[in-house]
Amino acid sequence: MSQEIWINLPVKDVERSTAFFNEIGFHAVSVGNERAKLDIGQTTILLFPDAAFEKFTGSKTADTSHSAEVIFSIGAESREVVDAFIQKVESAGGNIFGKPSETDGWMYGAGFADLDGHRWNLLYMDKSI
Repeated sequence: MSQEIWINLPVKDVERSTAFFNEIGFHAVSVGNERAKLDIGQTTILLFPDAAFEKFTGSKTADTSHSAEVIFSIGAESREVVDAFIQKVESAGGNIFGKPSETDGWMYGAGFADLDGHRWNLLYMDKSI
């Protein structure tokens, strides 16, 4: 069995979402407003218009203004990377719901929502502590 995983994510505007993710430093390529491929490390996220996603799943997309369907967690190399990344997200139009801060003395991170309200966090974990 293949060990590859692709995550399908509904978006309102594929081209606009592709531009957002490229602006914050990810690598995304779109095929018009039909679909896009977003690569983050070894993970592939496919962006599809809401209607296509609903057809695939046989259900409505989550209303991200009232609920969260998942949170994507991404590792960072340092606190400085977290801070710089969150500044990029804010400049690109993302919503910061968790400002950079420390948790338990060994984890430093921040949370943001993309243009469609999907939640992400970036975490630096100091494993030496």
